Amino acid sequence: MNYGATIIDADGLRLTAAEKALFREADPFGFILFARNIDTPEQVRALCAEMREAVGRNAVITIDQEGGRVQRMRSPHWRDWLPPLELVALSGETAPRALYLMYRIIADELHKVGIDSNCAPMVDVAGVATHQFLRNRCYSSDPVRVAALGRAAGAGLLDGGVLPVVKHIPGHGRATMDSHFDLPLVSAPLSDLQDSDFLPFQALNHFPMGMTAHLVYEAIDVMPATLSPKVMKLIREEIGFDNLIMTDDISMQALSGAPAENAVNAIASGCDLVLYCNASLEDRRAVTQAAGRMTPQAQIRAERALSMRKAPDDVDIPALEREFEALLGGAEHG
Repeated sequence: MNYGATIIDADGLRLTAAEKALFREADPFGFILFARNIDTPEQVRALCAEMREAVGRNAVITIDQEGGRVQRMRSPHWRDWLPPLELVALSGETAPRALYLMYRIIADELHKVGIDSNCAPMVDVAGVATHQFLRNRCYSSDPVRVAALGRAAGAGLLDGGVLPVVKHIPGHGRATMDSHFDLPLVSAPLSDLQDSDFLPFQALNHFPMGMTAHLVYEAIDVMPATLSPKVMKLIREEIGFDNLIMTDDISMQALSGAPAENAVNAIASGCDLVLYCNASLEDRRAVTQAAGRMTPQAQIRAERALSMRKAPDDVDIPALEREFEALLGGAEHG
């Protein structure tokens, strides 16, 4: 099966007739949910079922459920979590186990409502100038520790039947601007990037999916990483990430130009999938048409990622919760 080379979203709590028709026509590889798509567990399950019914297969459905500020599913139906940086600080030497437990419990919540992917772990290395939109979403300023914590978080998701999407490859930690609104420029020498920013992604290059960073690495190219063949070549060859790579949302203002043009250029750069969110129906149609179908190599990576979906392991979630609470001294909630 040859999928459309996109991951797209829906406007509300259920699909409109027009969205169903577009999804059927575009046949995107998968979908992403936002807070506007979330109400109750029953509603989320119904929405996921509608999305899969529209494309006639068990398409991947992902979400941003990092914890802290970036989590789309919240109380009263789901747990609220501390920002990862705070959680790591509280749990100290037991942080890898704490992150594993956190993401294993998150995976349980996601899987129960039909969501089988999470845009996490975020293994960008925190720095002194990291923009506040990103900083407390990071795990550490030590790249080796970031890699270990990211490995634990991803394992928790995989054990819970949820595909992790490691982000933002090849590293967003040096950004001093919010890429939702501006294009960050990173002037660090390539050797510094290799010694720090790239390391967690090299360590996690076996993860099934990755998401690009919308920023310019001046030591490599003048183009944003998502649209840069040079950066994508580095990701594939030097970092060794040869699994499925999706763009960060191409509607973000870090990227200039029309979304359809950016979709074409992202695929041409070497990305496998275009993520496009928060747009009109007609713009979604234009981007899905511009991105086209997945390339043969992208299709191989997609099937490899899908092969890593499995039924959740059989665990006692309340027991994991008690262990998690003990590690944090009862301070697990944000």
